[in-house]
Amino acid sequence: MSDVEQIYAIALTQVPGIGVVWGRNLMNAMGSAVDVFQRRQEIPSVLPGATQRVVDALNCPQAIARAEREYEFIQKNRIQCLTINDEAYPSRLRECDDAPIVLYFKGNTNLNATRIINMVGTRNATDYGKQICLRFLQDLKELCPDVLVVSGLAYGIDIHAHRAALQYDFGTVGVLAHGLDRIYPATHRKTAVEMLDKGGLLTEFITETTPDRYNFVSRNRIVAGMSDATIVVESASKGGSLITADLAQGYHRDCFAFPGRYMDTQSQGCNQLIQDNKAALIQSAEDFVKMMCWDASKQNPKTENVQRLLFPDLSEEESKIVSLLANSEPIHINNLVITTDIPVHRMNALLFELEMKGIIRVQAGNLYQLV
Repeated sequence: MSDVEQIYAIALTQVPGIGVVWGRNLMNAMGSAVDVFQRRQEIPSVLPGATQRVVDALNCPQAIARAEREYEFIQKNRIQCLTINDEAYPSRLRECDDAPIVLYFKGNTNLNATRIINMVGTRNATDYGKQICLRFLQDLKELCPDVLVVSGLAYGIDIHAHRAALQYDFGTVGVLAHGLDRIYPATHRKTAVEMLDKGGLLTEFITETTPDRYNFVSRNRIVAGMSDATIVVESASKGGSLITADLAQGYHRDCFAFPGRYMDTQSQGCNQLIQDNKAALIQSAEDFVKMMCWDASKQNPKTENVQRLLFPDLSEEESKIVSLLANSEPIHINNLVITTDIPVHRMNALLFELEMKGIIRVQAGNLYQLV
């Protein structure tokens, strides 16, 4: 991705009245962020619904000037600028309609790791919640050591999840509600720095952005969207972690919750998620791994690759999917999308057709395997 394209992508996020959905539609219609600005007069003819108001809004030199200043900052501080079309951009998040146009990442990990979870919960964590973070990740390390752990670097469960991940040598990413020119809360700076070695800090916000309340809600969609599963550890009847759980459900991602005693205020949200069938109940890492079908060691090994001749008239795309499934353990839909470069809406249709033909089956956790 060229420097100019990155600058113009940043500028698009700074144009008043152009949100992430419209910004993404504009980039898709025009082919690049540069063309959105430089060929803006053509937009109404290629993008249905675009009016002269959109064209006028893009005549915004101050947005470009602000983007140039931001780009200088990220270059100076060795921050990755990931536009939505970059290969390193979180592919799971890209499939969400409200994915940010630009992300800023400081760290050292693969944001498209094979297995990604987020652990969220109340800011007023009890000893029970803190122990869950430690025990869950300790046991998960034995069962599934290559998981990337995501949270929000906030007080309570978030920071304890990050610290437990560091303790048990997981990569861990903190998604921020502000720019990378600060750490909030400041008391978590030491942990944030430790996370840079095998994880990192991720945000959609430019520098000089204050951690306002609504930014945390916006941050939660990144936490949910970039993960295979959301795990709510402790939550009161209202809170940001419940928003993350709702977002995860809306993105068709798996959601889990640890139960608590019915009289415990900090478990009311988790218990309600379970009661409403918005989250599956788990009590251990083993429960989680089984439900996600991530326990590869217990899968029945395939004796031979499945013969293509057994399958009826497969299209080129179907054949590509079958070939992948014939040479591996069950594969998550997100990994199929990444490997085949087939858009998720198309992938869903293809998988449904293959399932109807009796060629593949779906397991819990959106994992697919050959019959």
